[in-house]
Amino acid sequence: MTEIWGESWFWPSIAVIVGLPIVLLVLGELYEALAQRGNPAARVVRLVRNYVAPVAALLVLVAQAGGAEIDASWSRIIATVLGFLVIVVLINGLNVALFVTARKGSWRERLPSIFVDVGRFLVIVVAIAVLFSWVWSADIGGLFTALGIGSIVIGLALQSAVGSVLSGLLLLFEQPFELGDHLEVGDVRGRVVEVNWRSVHIRTIGGVVIVPNSELAGASFSNLSRKEGPYSACAMVQFATEDPPEAVIRVMTRVAADLPMIVEGATPSADAFAAGSYEITIPVATPSDEYGALSEFRRRLWYAARRAGLHLDRDYYVEYDTIEQRRAMLTRFCSALYCSPDELQQHAERVRVERYVAGEKLQHIGEVPDGIRLIDSGATLMVVEAAGGVRVPVTELTRDEVVGLTSLTRQGINAAVYATTEVTVLAVPVDVLDRLVAERPELARDFGREIDNRRALVSAAFAKAGLPAPAGQRTIAY
Repeated sequence: MTEIWGESWFWPSIAVIVGLPIVLLVLGELYEALAQRGNPAARVVRLVRNYVAPVAALLVLVAQAGGAEIDASWSRIIATVLGFLVIVVLINGLNVALFVTARKGSWRERLPSIFVDVGRFLVIVVAIAVLFSWVWSADIGGLFTALGIGSIVIGLALQSAVGSVLSGLLLLFEQPFELGDHLEVGDVRGRVVEVNWRSVHIRTIGGVVIVPNSELAGASFSNLSRKEGPYSACAMVQFATEDPPEAVIRVMTRVAADLPMIVEGATPSADAFAAGSYEITIPVATPSDEYGALSEFRRRLWYAARRAGLHLDRDYYVEYDTIEQRRAMLTRFCSALYCSPDELQQHAERVRVERYVAGEKLQHIGEVPDGIRLIDSGATLMVVEAAGGVRVPVTELTRDEVVGLTSLTRQGINAAVYATTEVTVLAVPVDVLDRLVAERPELARDFGREIDNRRALVSAAFAKAGLPAPAGQRTIAY
């Protein structure tokens, strides 16, 4: 009588009974660890734990039942199921290893999805062929021959459709663009967000436009992302023909130069055309910055043109800088200027009411102010620059505070003042200010005390930021 451990099925069964729980326990702990980290490989480990390992154990047990009354085809069926599960794990594992974990900007991240689909299809076909050849002893050579003949027949029937796909494939093999590039195809301009079997998806301002690969292969298009140097965002604007072209160009370039999207060190340009038409060219880093840059430019230009007395879009109507509004604001600021309302009214023709939109500069670093600006409404932020171009916020200037204190001393300013909301100010030119100060010395003393106060605020801001105070702080004007 043969002892039980001498049976051929005994030790494989013991291996399954003891080994399967250990394998499941180890895979379960590995899955929990990967899932807590958000690792995409957790999904692959879960497939192995929940499906591959139990089916593999079942196959081992069924394979040992050769002497029992069990149909041998069951072993093949289970082996086939196990093979399909292994193929699923293999596809998911390759996807995680090559593409899901790809670093941004790497070739794996930029690879068009059509090539990934082709590679996945080939792996599945080869794996299934090997599986059927190994488990069912199928004639794989004959199968591939039949598939080859069938594919010729299908190709002839679908010649036009296949030609479109092939032309697209040839275009993609040439790689004239990558995911994330900006293309201009006829009237369509946008960023490539997807490349599949038959088309390229381009995200534009109005939504996603689907362009067939055959259309791209058979026509010319521009890859805006492969242009050397900054990308030029251009737009046409219209002014009144009575506006001096030099004044218009000066205002347009100044507004464009202050945009946050402009490439550092680059200079915008403006050109005049016939009948009051002008073109602005703004150098930005990428084509994706074009819409934001032009939108912000048009928003700021409306305010800047009216402050300069120009007529954007031939608009001659200005509702806020009226003689009545000037007189009302002079009356409100008479105490700050040490004047009676009647004394200030003689300057109503010389002062101006100005408005600024959020983001605009009321004061630029290094410039000598052309006068003071008394804030009537809104809020601004005073900012200074430290070494290395670091911007240090100093203080908020709001209603009744003054911008441009150094216009009286003709000193260049070392702080910029940005509008953080829409701001309305009363602009008092320097010649009017000189007359007021000559008659009222106490006004000059107030300006001097405020300059000293702002120096102290700058020192406190640098100390708070952990930066050394600027050299010659006592002589620097803010």
